[in-house]
Amino acid sequence: MILPLRRTLVRSVLLFSFFCTATKSSAQLLQQKNTYTLADTLRGSLNENRDWWDVLRYDITVKPDFEKKEIEGKVIIQAIATKGGKQLQIDLQQPLIVDSIIRKGNYFIKNGPSLPSIHETFLFKQEGNIVLVMLNDFKNKGERFDFHIFYHGKPIEARTPPWDGGWIWKKDKSGNPFVSVAVQGLGASAWYPCKDYQGDEPDNGASLTMIVPDTLVAIANGKLSKLSNFSTNLLSYKWEVKNPINNYCIVPYIGKYVNFTDTLMGEKGKLDISYWVLDYNLEKAKEQFKQVKPMLHAFEYWFGPYPFYEDSYKLIDAPHLGMEHQSAVAYGNQYKNGYLGMDRSNSGWGKKWDFIIVHESGHEWFANNITTKDIADMWVHEAFTTYSETLFTEYYYGIQAGNEYNFGQRRNIRNDQPIIGAYGVNKEGSGDMYDKGSNMIHSIRHAMNDDAKFRNMIRKLNKKFYHQTVTTQEIETFISKKSRFNFSYFFNQYLRTTQIPTLEYYFSTDNNKMYYRYTDCVEGFDLPIVFNVEKNSIKLQPNINWNFIDVTPTTQKFIAAKNIEKLYYIKTKEVTNP
Repeated sequence: MILPLRRTLVRSVLLFSFFCTATKSSAQLLQQKNTYTLADTLRGSLNENRDWWDVLRYDITVKPDFEKKEIEGKVIIQAIATKGGKQLQIDLQQPLIVDSIIRKGNYFIKNGPSLPSIHETFLFKQEGNIVLVMLNDFKNKGERFDFHIFYHGKPIEARTPPWDGGWIWKKDKSGNPFVSVAVQGLGASAWYPCKDYQGDEPDNGASLTMIVPDTLVAIANGKLSKLSNFSTNLLSYKWEVKNPINNYCIVPYIGKYVNFTDTLMGEKGKLDISYWVLDYNLEKAKEQFKQVKPMLHAFEYWFGPYPFYEDSYKLIDAPHLGMEHQSAVAYGNQYKNGYLGMDRSNSGWGKKWDFIIVHESGHEWFANNITTKDIADMWVHEAFTTYSETLFTEYYYGIQAGNEYNFGQRRNIRNDQPIIGAYGVNKEGSGDMYDKGSNMIHSIRHAMNDDAKFRNMIRKLNKKFYHQTVTTQEIETFISKKSRFNFSYFFNQYLRTTQIPTLEYYFSTDNNKMYYRYTDCVEGFDLPIVFNVEKNSIKLQPNINWNFIDVTPTTQKFIAAKNIEKLYYIKTKEVTNP
């Protein structure tokens, strides 16, 4: 996702990153909330009506009315009981209305096929954004079941997407409908009924069928599995995802699209690539999208194979800036390098490549492959993806360029609240999860002082948690284990406080010794500082107590504040001999 670009002087807008000039806009994930309601808890937690069943698959059908800005649809939810239960919670945000919930019916939508006999109906109660469904019989552990939800209404409309969430009703430059959704943070239940909990992805994938005028094209995640006539002047496009997918990533794109294709010979063989753009953007896209394959090569090098070979990779013109929709990345960067033509790092390197292509595609590994169970842990998505920008820069322009780009991102850090949010209430943490998170990972990498080992660790991270939902603790434990260093105090510092550690130091009167310690840190903070000087490594192992190392004039020159701060997100302060 993009986050607002920030600086002390500039309030940014980056749903993954940031560079809009808006002063009041903020990404959905960055909306601050200090009090929590029952609705927040029902949405953000595994309560008794959520914890006994697991989603296996979504099959969604939607028919939009472009003039009235309304939709009608049907969702089939396949599920399995993980323990016994009978009553379950479905999420659907007002003002959308559930019409009926049945089992074994195949009637899709008004003005379509005739309604067949209905085998079973379910009682339900819709209150606020929650639908409580009473099944007709008790489900035992391991029992599979399904239900079909028919609904309609006027979904929440996004007014300034992707900074706010909802259905996006726009027109292209030619006056044709140009429609999509952006609901990360707000929730997928803003447009279709689902178990709107990030920790439960459909194990067996999903499908999205869109019924649209035959003058338009409808695109979604995965691959097109069926194109058919629905009725006079209406077409039905069915797209299908084979892999698990987080519910906010399931998305329709409807517009006057044309497409072109390519393939990538990647680590898992041939990857199908397709580009879907508005007809008048075709030539610009053919030039700008040449960056996609180099991006995929770089990320497969650092992170391992693209996680969704079965579902292809698509880049799609969107009526907003961008989003990481799985296998169907939204693109709205105006066919410019940088972030809408700007370098959010101010290093010069950020204008060498298209920010949206790089950042949003990085989310295929972090957010889509590895997804956090609770939105409070969204730093796992955004920190690693923001750091992917540094790794991409380094891959093509060298390690110094990567260091400079990463360092330049610090101007966007605010340190106004902890990166991790409140658990169980659908509450994300600070927007610092982007740039502070990236600098945190950069610090881990340099403390390890072994780029091959670091790369191997990140690749194994994607392999270990392949297509899984995770917690912060699982990621912390994995990194500590694979790096062979206990980073628990480090993570407590950067994820759970707003303090930036200060490395205090001074040199002995004869300049033969350097004394150093950490201040402004949590108890136990002990991040190593490593310098590579003329093929030799110098390692500082600071803590809250004074320590020292022997130095020479050469090493003293390298142990300088600017060199430390470029590689590690800490402050430095030379003090007088205490």
